[in-house]
Amino acid sequence: MNTELPFRVVQDPSHGFTRFPDESAPAPDVTVCLDVLGDGRIRARLYGPAVTSAPGSEHRVDLLVHASDIWDASADLCRLWKELLVDFRPLTVDGDLPPGEPEHPYASLVDLRSRPPGELCGIVDELTLAGSELLFGTLLGSTDPRVDRFRTYLARALSENEGLRVRFDSELYVPWPMVCLRPEDLPMPEPDEGPAVLFRRFLGHRHQIEQTGGAYPWLDSRQEQFDIPTVSLNHDKRMDRKGRTRAAEVAAVLAKDTHFVERTDRAQFVQALANPELCEHLMYFWCHGHFVPNGTRPARLALRLTDVTAIDARTVRDGRRRFGNNSRFQPFVMLNACHAGVPQGGGDLAFLGGALIHAGARGVLGPQIEMPQAFAAEYALEFVTRYLGGTETAGAIAYDIARRFADELHNPLGFAYALHCGMDTSLGRAEAPLDTDNQELTV
Repeated sequence: MNTELPFRVVQDPSHGFTRFPDESAPAPDVTVCLDVLGDGRIRARLYGPAVTSAPGSEHRVDLLVHASDIWDASADLCRLWKELLVDFRPLTVDGDLPPGEPEHPYASLVDLRSRPPGELCGIVDELTLAGSELLFGTLLGSTDPRVDRFRTYLARALSENEGLRVRFDSELYVPWPMVCLRPEDLPMPEPDEGPAVLFRRFLGHRHQIEQTGGAYPWLDSRQEQFDIPTVSLNHDKRMDRKGRTRAAEVAAVLAKDTHFVERTDRAQFVQALANPELCEHLMYFWCHGHFVPNGTRPARLALRLTDVTAIDARTVRDGRRRFGNNSRFQPFVMLNACHAGVPQGGGDLAFLGGALIHAGARGVLGPQIEMPQAFAAEYALEFVTRYLGGTETAGAIAYDIARRFADELHNPLGFAYALHCGMDTSLGRAEAPLDTDNQELTV
């Protein structure tokens, strides 16, 4: 008598050819493309199911702004967040620190509900003004009727709904979650709403957002099935030695029910990159960063572990180039790196992430400003806990965390985390083994 054995497929012998690309990477609700032309001019395009369609075409316009102006405005916005928020000191009219006040409350506290509402609103109001001016003043600030029409359609798409999946497809770096709508784009607020009404203007509060810049980001996004995820902690052991943040709890979550790998210096990381079978599902960095010169272009971010030797985009490219794009290296990467502020001339925070994406990473999440360690650890604890749960996408988690910190704790720093690809990436754990008395056949 024939017996049908239960089985479970744990490999992909067809290499994904049985699945259509749009099933692995659903189209965003809104896509904004900024194509940098040869002379530095920018061509903007807008389309998606949440956008009022143009007759027979996408919305498209050549902007009257140079790419370098956008670089400068983006760097200025990041610098303003650090100077007004992270570095804020509550001084008296005599220039003294009030008794009992922390010197930098917005860097040392996660819960900001105890701060004076007028103080916080004043800071956030200036940040929203700078964020809206970057988009509607610098990028789309023109009296040309074609630019005005494009500006109207974009503002309508981003303001009429919330919770959309928005993709900014451009190699021109902009900290999009920190960009804001204008007051006239939203309904009149209720009186006495405090900072809540200001937070609603941030794109990071309104929508899931990712920035992409490469061709076909979904092309090699297949991830093999697994029962236990492989997770790495790449960190500087000197950070938070006194245990003032929740970094130790983050490390414990990363190590729980996973194949856990810990690296503390560059040599270990380079050795891992040289392994053709390197396969990690979540790669977490908790370390310092610094900017290295890049000629006439903005300086580029490099990381430092305990040995303080730079890990940069070239480290990743040199280590993975010979393995091509079809390797098992497909982690989601969280770069929780504190860096020493944006340098004069701006800093390219996305270049390292781009190298990781090109090497196979499914997405990269990281702060766009010098992030206080207390907040960075708190944010990471919630993100990695939920991501390792295996059911939520990175975009949905980042969106929800930023909104929760803003709405419940009056802290806008969650908007300073940005996704480079990976909005729809999830851990994708394999289903549990079949519960049966029969012997399982694994293929």
